[in-house]
Amino acid sequence: MAIKLRQAGYRRIAVYEKAPAIGGTWRDNTYPGLACDVPSHLYSYSFELNPDWTHAYSPGWEIQEYCEHCVDKYTIREHIRLNSEVLCSEYRDGRWHLHLSDGTHHTADILISAMGGLHLPQLPDIEGRNSFSGAAFHSARWDHDVDLNGKRVAVIGSAASAVQIVPAIAAQVDKLFLYQRTPNWIIPRRDRAYSKLSRWIFSNIPGAARLYRWLLYWIAELRWPSFLRDSIFNRLGRYLGLFHLRRQIPDVALRARLTPDYVIGCKRILRSDDFYPALLRDNVELVTRGIVRIEPDAIVTADDARQVVDIIVYATGFDVFDIVGGTQIIGPGGESLSQRWRESITAHRTIAVPGFPNFFMLQGPNSGLGHNSVIFMLESQTRYVVECIEQMRERGWQSMAPRPEAFAKYQNELERDLGKMIWTGGCNSWYQDARGHVFTLWPHTCTTYWHRMRHPDFDEYQQHPS
Repeated sequence: MAIKLRQAGYRRIAVYEKAPAIGGTWRDNTYPGLACDVPSHLYSYSFELNPDWTHAYSPGWEIQEYCEHCVDKYTIREHIRLNSEVLCSEYRDGRWHLHLSDGTHHTADILISAMGGLHLPQLPDIEGRNSFSGAAFHSARWDHDVDLNGKRVAVIGSAASAVQIVPAIAAQVDKLFLYQRTPNWIIPRRDRAYSKLSRWIFSNIPGAARLYRWLLYWIAELRWPSFLRDSIFNRLGRYLGLFHLRRQIPDVALRARLTPDYVIGCKRILRSDDFYPALLRDNVELVTRGIVRIEPDAIVTADDARQVVDIIVYATGFDVFDIVGGTQIIGPGGESLSQRWRESITAHRTIAVPGFPNFFMLQGPNSGLGHNSVIFMLESQTRYVVECIEQMRERGWQSMAPRPEAFAKYQNELERDLGKMIWTGGCNSWYQDARGHVFTLWPHTCTTYWHRMRHPDFDEYQQHPS
């Protein structure tokens, strides 16, 4: 967003970052085995291709380096204010007033939330969790001072983080207990290191990297039909998941415990080549009985089994329902965004909310994906927001916000289309809120999103002149 604003000629830009460094999830997550599950050449900016990715699915540290590279190349570090947590943003007198944790106060004409939804670690509500006397930490707060060698380690949770952590640490620990509540659909990742020749081609042959990126994009787009209810493509995806499981887990009993009982794609589909083989190690045990309590030196499950452990890793995800990260965003009428979203988390065209003038969101409600790269979505959003700001400046508008009737029409269409997807097919997931509304995912292809977000329709917005 900052890069695109600078390219549009703006210089009075302030990026408030609560942490001491940039990078978001790639700064916070440093656990063993960390990598992206989207191909590297697609999980990058279209305007800043990187020919030197080392792997098809790059490790986290490499993505963090890419973020740092972009900050420096496009000279936006001067706009970033680190260690600056915004506690409250209130719209009054035609401007946004920001109150920071250090007691300072700032104002802005336009407020843009780029906080994402996966940055507040969620810890399970288990009896005795705080009584554990050994080392215990969330996967997003990995304690690298803790030595895992020869230790008895429990990993609680078996989803996206765990399928990367377990293979990475299994060989060094004495015993690893993986506590699984729900089995996941896992398909092959087929990661590989890029050869020197491949990287030379991406660097030196004009158009090679871009052509490869677009090939990856269209391969990903072809997966979208598998998320339609009762589609043949969804059944093919199920067969792929079952074949991958059967090929890597010969033990019938263990395979049964790892087989999901819900339609593939209803929850997040995971990618891994080495998770299942890790479970076959003699020192790894899959535990599917529910945890009833944690004691100072052990974990006790529903069958009264007691496993003594030295270290607990919580791979238990994030608080996805707090999209604005605990920051109070208050509109001109005194209503906060959290109050507005108490019943349902919604946004007009994924980026704006009626009654909140000059407020935009990146990766807002219903802009997440299950089949392609969210970076593509973010670039569509930043172009849309820049065009809104440009029109405000050119036409002399002090503010703009979605019209309630346009918002209602958009939501009705969105709900209709979501009803065709498997995410509303009966399984519970973090894609849904408490009443079952899917507030996270986009029910169409990325190409459809790009087409609908090419230019704002300003008839959908209320404008107020300066």
